[in-house]
Amino acid sequence: MRPALLLAALPSLLAAQEAVTTLKDQKALAITIYNDNLALVKDTREVRLAKGESRLAFQEVSAQIRPETALLRSLTHPKDFWVAEQNFDFDLLTPQKLLEKYVGEKVTVVRSVPNESGAGAKEVREEATVLATNNGTVLQFADRIETSAPGRLIFPKVPGTLRARPTLVISLNSGADRDQKLELSYLTGGLSWRADYVANLSADEKTLDLSGWVTLTNQSGAAYPNATLQLVAGDVNRVIDKLPRARDFEKMARLAPGVAAPKMAEESLFDYHLYTLDRPTTLAASQTKQVALLSASGVPVRKEYLLQGQNHYYSGSYGDLGEKQKVGVFVEFDNKESGRLGMPLPKGIIRVYKRDSEGRAQFVGEDGVDHTPKHERVRLKLGDAFDVTAKRKQTDYKSLGKQGRFGFVHESAFEIELKNAKKEPATVSLLEPLPGDWEVLQSSHPFTKEAAGTARFKVTVPAEGSAKLTYRVRVRW
Repeated sequence: MRPALLLAALPSLLAAQEAVTTLKDQKALAITIYNDNLALVKDTREVRLAKGESRLAFQEVSAQIRPETALLRSLTHPKDFWVAEQNFDFDLLTPQKLLEKYVGEKVTVVRSVPNESGAGAKEVREEATVLATNNGTVLQFADRIETSAPGRLIFPKVPGTLRARPTLVISLNSGADRDQKLELSYLTGGLSWRADYVANLSADEKTLDLSGWVTLTNQSGAAYPNATLQLVAGDVNRVIDKLPRARDFEKMARLAPGVAAPKMAEESLFDYHLYTLDRPTTLAASQTKQVALLSASGVPVRKEYLLQGQNHYYSGSYGDLGEKQKVGVFVEFDNKESGRLGMPLPKGIIRVYKRDSEGRAQFVGEDGVDHTPKHERVRLKLGDAFDVTAKRKQTDYKSLGKQGRFGFVHESAFEIELKNAKKEPATVSLLEPLPGDWEVLQSSHPFTKEAAGTARFKVTVPAEGSAKLTYRVRVRW
């Protein structure tokens, strides 16, 4: 329809009789949830439409719908089907809202008074005008004004602007008088997901079993029964709306029991990854639930003790650098088919457990991981070692002044004593960040140049014993 004809048709469209569709008309529902509190909803319903102009109240949409993204189309009779106007009614019906809408209007006040005979009570009805509802109700009766309702209030009708549920009201034109399948698609906030992983270390700490779960949270103000669920992993660019939303319907989510399922199918989508649940699922309003993402057993794992140095050690005289320094405990594994994985892993938290001598699983640490493609390494810091400790001291320092183009030249010597109270040997990696142009002049243990400014030493500490690393380094700034 041409724009001029469309504008001319608007008054009659707005006056058209309103048809209503609810979840009972729903034939299909698909939800795609993104990482950043965003979801795409496709809601298909079978609705009887009269030929010509009409209004459709599409009830039970998300309370956090972005109305500007809504698109309604007819799947069965697209010919001569068009939308002239759509309004999102988010002002929901409550006793207080109903009272506010009647400011300046008349209501009926019903109160009970004793019978003249003294036995029982009777109802007395009076008309009153609602003057105000701020911090209480102000009513004007024929002979007085009262600041609180002396009885129950009766309203003649519900104003058209109040809805029992979030509703998208659409003025449209249909080319046929028949039942039609209509698909409403829209973006909404309030739906989110994250990946959570559980890893169980083997007794020898050489392998782990990994289970991945998707944690879904629905704070959108609507329910999504029997929905086809898809999840997009990746950082989708969005234009952030700096204007405040008209209404925020978010509620605190309550934890629902996890639901076991086969692992999700995965495929590439543009520069992201799409995960599809193999069965419909229901997302109730204000609910958090879990569905299975993946499962892998016997994944080879490597454990590392790591002591991290600081680059300021090499520019001055420090002497003793602390009675005890923390030695971090890391585990890592490869996301490869050869390592019994090889599936793109969405970002999330991996929680690691190990069984004690009685066979009970005990929590030993957790770490967050970013989106991890196939063939990449996953590295987790689980904590700091209790039985493996380190003490570092500077045994010599010289400032050699300026040399050529270098502003400062320093020479330092260090001694790092490592102790191991465990009943088996422990190999500790020491990462030393060396600034500027550096040179290791002497070392008790071999080292590798990990990066331009990093040297890595590896020291094996005997069971219930100790070992010392000594080295001298010259740095030029």
